[in-house]
Amino acid sequence: MTVGEVAGLIAAIAFVFLVGMAAIPLFKLGKVLDELATAVKDVGTGTTPILNELKETVTVTNQEIAKISDVTAEVEKVTADVARVSNHASTVVENTAALSKIMTAAVGRPLVAVASTSHALRTAIASKIEGPAEKRSA
Repeated sequence: MTVGEVAGLIAAIAFVFLVGMAAIPLFKLGKVLDELATAVKDVGTGTTPILNELKETVTVTNQEIAKISDVTAEVEKVTADVARVSNHASTVVENTAALSKIMTAAVGRPLVAVASTSHALRTAIASKIEGPAEKRSA
């Protein structure tokens, strides 16, 4: 063998060694990629039920929100009715106060005048019957 053939043989062996050394990381990288593919598959399998549950939760939440909006609309109607009743009640109070003033003016004052006149007449008649006040105290 010549020096060129030995050098070629050494170069070929070195090249095979380098290819072998490069194959080891590639082999390990292949294993990592396989595990990564398995992990992604597991994540996909695990997230599908979670997403289905989330979808159901959102559906139920939307239904409850619709119910709440119905309740809110009913509360607004009741509030409007209460405001209307309150306005009617204040009108009744105002009308009662006005009627009370009218009754006082129409009946109360004349009744007080009649009572005071009646008392004055009784006092006058009693004093005429019993005599003057000086004689009564003696």
